[in-house]
Amino acid sequence: MVAILRVSGVNYYRGVNSRGMPEPSTDLLQDGDAQTAAPAISWRRNLYALWIAQVLAIVGFTLRDSFLPFFLKDIGADEIESATLWSGLVQAGGALVMAFAAPIWGIVADRKGRKPMVLRAMFAAMVTIGLMGLVSAPWQLLALRMVEGAFTGTVVASTALVASTAPRERLGYALGMIQTAVFVGASFGPFLGGVMAGNLGYRPTFFVASGFLALAGVLVHFTVQERFIPAPHGGARVLAAVKASQAWLLAPVMVAMMAVLFVSRFAQMGVRPITPLYIAELGDLSDARAASVTGLAYGLLGVTSAVASIVLGRQGDRAGHQRILFFSVLGAGVIFLPMALVNAPWQMVVLQALFGIGAGGLIPAANALIAERTSPDRRGAVFGVTASVGAIGAFIGPLVGAGIAATLGFPATFAFTGLVLITLAVGLGYALVTKRLSNATEPRLAVD
Repeated sequence: MVAILRVSGVNYYRGVNSRGMPEPSTDLLQDGDAQTAAPAISWRRNLYALWIAQVLAIVGFTLRDSFLPFFLKDIGADEIESATLWSGLVQAGGALVMAFAAPIWGIVADRKGRKPMVLRAMFAAMVTIGLMGLVSAPWQLLALRMVEGAFTGTVVASTALVASTAPRERLGYALGMIQTAVFVGASFGPFLGGVMAGNLGYRPTFFVASGFLALAGVLVHFTVQERFIPAPHGGARVLAAVKASQAWLLAPVMVAMMAVLFVSRFAQMGVRPITPLYIAELGDLSDARAASVTGLAYGLLGVTSAVASIVLGRQGDRAGHQRILFFSVLGAGVIFLPMALVNAPWQMVVLQALFGIGAGGLIPAANALIAERTSPDRRGAVFGVTASVGAIGAFIGPLVGAGIAATLGFPATFAFTGLVLITLAVGLGYALVTKRLSNATEPRLAVD
């Protein structure tokens, strides 16, 4: 929905309807204020531009995934146990910092606009990833990864922007498209990274990744439109909003969604540092060959996730996102268990592709349920909080996964992760049966 509101001589933009036309709202109007018209901003144009930019950005972020443990071996982590632990620390370090930074950037987004946050995230990643190609020790890579976590977050910034402009009845589709961009980028990134690492070397691949982020930022700057002016908030109003939001965030549906985002990031990132090493061990492969096979596995995962996010996102708009979420989490957990039993790299490639179906359904469904229950003018802060929860999962996951792998072996990490996902699915199933996932929406506060 879009509303162009005039408060004390200032126009306020809220969103567009399904036809791309402005739609008035009475939120934040004071006595004597008049609604004013302004040229409509097409939510579809923004969505498609952000889709392309996110693909480029995620390709840049994931080029390193297929060879990161091997790069760490080259710069000082000589033993496989050391490479495993350092890889887990690098992945976890950035997530830890992001857990603290994401809510702050979400609040800034609600005050300064969502497009500047997308640009900040993309250009910051351009710098940090480029510098990663110059490091000479594992601690330097870890430090840059932590800086990256503090200033990036392209997905949450883009999600907040899309959720604030797309019409309510198309939220599942729009957020599914953004998640599809993530999966498409994640399908090409590791594959290209494995190929580039084998032909160009590890360091040049980081520079190429930096170029992808720069291109994404330029695309957003020149194509994405936002007409944003924050609503005025007095001190008493802010305090009331905080109290209302606290109660709302503790509602069963929001607790459940935050649990889903935590566990999904825990599962995905928990195995990310060890998968290349596991594949190398399964096939007794060289580092370069293992990087290529890992890239193929992640590539297929991205393809199946992208297709599933579109199909299941639209299905959720029609039939309800709760059921899609339940079956996606359950399916992801069931697929994870056999990964502990594989004895050849090709089996891991196939199972990763199947896992992508569940992964493609659960994140868009969770984001759609959150957006449906959130006031548009606070979606930046809300998605900042949920991103923080996901980042905590991404922080704990690599540490737990690498720790289990270093002590009990690689298969134990996959078995444990599958059991965590299945446990979450059982909890969601109980919530659905008992109707604890209510349709309550975050309360909005009117201007006095």
